[in-house]
Amino acid sequence: MTSFEEIREALDSGTKEEKIAVLEHLSKTDNPDTVRMIISKLDDEDIQVRGEAFSSLLLNQNDIDKILISSLKSQSKNVRGYASLVLANRNAKDATKDIIELANDQSAMVRSCAIGALGYLRASDGVPAIARCLDDPNQEVRKSAIKSAIDIADASLLRRISRHSGDDPETIRLIGMVKV
Repeated sequence: MTSFEEIREALDSGTKEEKIAVLEHLSKTDNPDTVRMIISKLDDEDIQVRGEAFSSLLLNQNDIDKILISSLKSQSKNVRGYASLVLANRNAKDATKDIIELANDQSAMVRSCAIGALGYLRASDGVPAIARCLDDPNQEVRKSAIKSAIDIADASLLRRISRHSGDDPETIRLIGMVKV
């Protein structure tokens, strides 16, 4: 694939295998339009295509963080959630403020990803958002908040989660990791 139009055609209309093959070769692009096309594949119907898009963005060593940050406002919950994780894995600390906003997202999946990203970034300015999500109605969001509280090691959060209980084995395991 050499031209932008060929890449777009393959990513928009190609088979799963064609999309993956194209994405495998795009991890070095610095073309903003191509980066946006890769980001859009975070919402592909096929999980393997989404995974390859994630890898392509993660492995890209160019300065694409601003494009990724702008994608946090996407209509797609998959793009919002997975882009926050890509940014965290790229150690994009300048995305923290935008990721914190996603902790209030209507989608539990997005909230969980955002809280996980804040923990991975060790974003101490995310402590209020993490604290709020400790009481989230969604169990996956609560687990992400517990894990992030442990990652950040904020004393007030650690005291709070040591009082949480539940019958979910993963939550119990996470709470067992807390050293107050």
